[in-house]
Amino acid sequence: MDLEKYFAKADLIPAIVQEKSTGEVLMLAYMNRESMQKTLETGYTWFWSRSRRELWNKGATSGHLQKVIDIFADCDDDTLLLTVEQTGAACHTGNHSCFFKKIK
Repeated sequence: MDLEKYFAKADLIPAIVQEKSTGEVLMLAYMNRESMQKTLETGYTWFWSRSRRELWNKGATSGHLQKVIDIFADCDDDTLLLTVEQTGAACHTGNHSCFFKKIK
């Protein structure tokens, strides 16, 4: 698969992660070419950490893995939507989803 079209505008693209069984949005992370390729090869999510400036396999240390079910690109091919089977919490805070802070 040629990944270049997804990175034509930027070296990092947003990746929205959604739980397949519930439709709940779990998190937003960023992918580069290498993390997207590793995700496709392994069937588990890999991202680029902007703060640590390194690849990370979600759940590799915590055991809170994300098994990829589907990957969709948006109409502009510059954002991804991954549906996953989530094991444990998706958020580093221990919450199931990173979107738990209600504003309104």
